Amino acid sequence: MLYINEQNILKVGIDWTSLIHVIADTVHCINNNDVVQPIKPYLRFRNLKNRIIAMPAFVGGNFNSAGIKWIASYPDNIEKGVPRAHSLVILNDVDTGQPLAIINTPLLSIIRTISISGLVLKWFDKKKSLTDVKLGIIGWGPIGQYHLRMCAAVLGERLSEVYLYDLNKSIDVSQIDCVDQSKVRIVSSWEEAYSVADVFITCTVSNNRYINKKPVDGSLHLNVSLRDYDSSTYEYFKEAIIVDNWEEVCRENTDIEQFHLNNGLSKEGAFSLVDVIINDALKNHDFNKPVMFNPMGLAAFDIAVGRYYFEKSCEMKEGIELL
Repeated sequence: MLYINEQNILKVGIDWTSLIHVIADTVHCINNNDVVQPIKPYLRFRNLKNRIIAMPAFVGGNFNSAGIKWIASYPDNIEKGVPRAHSLVILNDVDTGQPLAIINTPLLSIIRTISISGLVLKWFDKKKSLTDVKLGIIGWGPIGQYHLRMCAAVLGERLSEVYLYDLNKSIDVSQIDCVDQSKVRIVSSWEEAYSVADVFITCTVSNNRYINKKPVDGSLHLNVSLRDYDSSTYEYFKEAIIVDNWEEVCRENTDIEQFHLNNGLSKEGAFSLVDVIINDALKNHDFNKPVMFNPMGLAAFDIAVGRYYFEKSCEMKEGIELL
């Protein structure tokens, strides 16, 4: 069994093009009914804002992998100088059940999350042929920082301006090395970023919805943190709301659940990744109107990305063999 930590992942490297392909291939497995992933349970105790989530899955195709992610999310850790999330992924041999790898780092979960956003961004780019892109990111923790890295890799010189805002921390532009620092604007409110962003990404730990304004025409909204948009914004997004999985995301007080309860959004009124990536369900959408993507996070993607890093680690002789 191979033990892989964050340093091993970083030595293997983060190739966004390859990782987005991993996510796309997993979406094809979902479409082919070659994925098994039970609805994930949430373990809560004492402080109910904290949660530990079990995410088992089998992914077929070229991955042919089974395993589980066990991830703890403690939002108040930020105030203690401790990472919010702690995550393990265990991979098993599909024929014998023998454990193949333990991947001990929340970085894998971060990479998975951003790679899914990357797939949607590339799809949106294909539909709109993006140029002169203004990017807004709200929340400057690891999720926000890695989203900027991915967007810089996907958009390249077409990324013209970056607007960053964090409610609780200062942002040091001198530490940003993935884009020309002259393109970066540190703003004093979310509205400053939201009002100009062609691509707007929420990466917060907010439990209080605050976004209540009309978005930029034709913008893409990657609602990664899921609890930022007031239900009043539903009217702007209702024609193009994308989810990774309806049953997963329409719960736990997400914006999608609130759209469902307050605005009547149904499963039939939303689009899945299979719908848009494979079946081109939004081919007739007016892309002068905004698009919103809401990812709860699927275990299949964690297992597929875990398999990618397991194979790369074996090739590069990274990690520690455990008896």
